[in-house]
Amino acid sequence: MTSTPDPETPADSPAEASAPPPHPFQELLRGTLCERMGMRVLELSAAGGVMTMPVEGNTQPAGLLHGGASIALAESIASFAGVVHAREIHGERAQAVGTTVSAVHHRSARAGTVTATCETLHRGRTVATYAVAVTDDTGALLCSSTVSTMLLPPRDS
Repeated sequence: MTSTPDPETPADSPAEASAPPPHPFQELLRGTLCERMGMRVLELSAAGGVMTMPVEGNTQPAGLLHGGASIALAESIASFAGVVHAREIHGERAQAVGTTVSAVHHRSARAGTVTATCETLHRGRTVATYAVAVTDDTGALLCSSTVSTMLLPPRDS
């Protein structure tokens, strides 16, 4: 007997089949701005990371990727790298929060996915600073950002 596909269940697309499994840090994004904006952590370490976000749903009225969305993506991946660094220094419950963000918008995108690639500029015991490049699907640079984070030791509960 052959089975008929359930019309309510879409067939796996090639993109879904080839998508990497979610990064363990992805679970921490539930219920946050990052989840609402469709951000996805692909790589993450104290030295930096890679995160993506769809353009769709993150545009300004003119139909272009909103500059604030690019900045939110840049600050998010830098802060997450800062969290990993903070936990290496101060223990498992340590956190990092963005304290300074500067950005230059070079161009915008109308569709597709944007990727933020984050690299260390400085990693100290209390502050970590990262350079973030936000690019489009073709690799064109959309935004250059520098993000500083304050490393916070665990608080007593």
